Amino acid sequence: MNEFKPGLEGIVAVETEIAEPDRDGGSLRYRGIDIEELVGHYPYENVWGLLVDDDLHSTMPDPEPYEPARLTGNAPSDLQAETARLAGEWKLGKLNEISDEQAREDLGRISAQMMTLVARSARIADGRSDVVPDDVVAEGETAAEKFLLRWRGEFDPRHAKAIDTYWICTAEHGLNASTFTARVTASTGADCGAALSSAVGALSGPLHGGAPAYVKPMLEEVAASGDAERWVHETLDAGKRIMGFGHRIYRAEDPRSRLLKGVAKELGAPNVEVAEELEQVALKALQERSPDRVLATNVEYYSAVVLDVAEIPPPLAPAMFACSRVAGWSAHILEQKRTGRLFRPNARYVGPGARSASTVG
Repeated sequence: MNEFKPGLEGIVAVETEIAEPDRDGGSLRYRGIDIEELVGHYPYENVWGLLVDDDLHSTMPDPEPYEPARLTGNAPSDLQAETARLAGEWKLGKLNEISDEQAREDLGRISAQMMTLVARSARIADGRSDVVPDDVVAEGETAAEKFLLRWRGEFDPRHAKAIDTYWICTAEHGLNASTFTARVTASTGADCGAALSSAVGALSGPLHGGAPAYVKPMLEEVAASGDAERWVHETLDAGKRIMGFGHRIYRAEDPRSRLLKGVAKELGAPNVEVAEELEQVALKALQERSPDRVLATNVEYYSAVVLDVAEIPPPLAPAMFACSRVAGWSAHILEQKRTGRLFRPNARYVGPGARSASTVG
């Protein structure tokens, strides 16, 4: 048996053509294209097409009419439940029984509907039970604009740009927890709704995708203290973690953080000055305390600042991440389908040896 690695750290489980995080160079490429060439030049729906179809002229489709069973206003939970429900409502076929073309069509339909589900759930969370008419939503030109119209009935161009940038920067990032979950589910031959719903479930914990929800309160706390340096040292002395620093992949700067920081400054994000001050102090303190580790600013830090431009409440952050990642998940589900392989790793038993039931209890 191979050497045991907790969390499968460093284990190569798949070969992929979808995304290439440059571990040492501080860049991220989607099918060979650096994300710096995408942000501000192509809207998110075209980046969805690049990841899924390897074609920047292909786009995620518009959502079709659909009435959710029951939305609660808790967007992450609503999204997981309703995405799973779509499989039955639309009678989706099993991945091992349908063509690649049909799977791609199913993924496009569900991806578009997932955007709608999050927007409508967010509207309910705001205390609005009405549904924005389709003709109002149709006034938007991009997926981000339509998302805001479906949520709020109007959109601010600054808010749309903030969301579009965030979605593009977080659309795909290799074999992370939620993507691996999607691929494992897809490997069983389950339908696309089940694969995407399982990926959403992997976002319910704070260690993957939910960190931006913790960054905004942290920045507000630092601003209220008036002393970022003291706050950092007191936090670290107490053994607490400063959210938004360090990454399991990058040994250089997280390129997504760099792009998001630039857009945050361009759009005049409310907490960007506090964020920059805290970033400088935190990086210095972390380097002094852990000189052998690279703890650079990661994507979650400035994601929170950019999402704040669009007035995204922290509890909605995981669902916003899911909206962005439907592109990467869809691409990986298709790639996994084509391999035809079921994931079945081994486990090493470390429990008691053979014994009698009479000795237990």
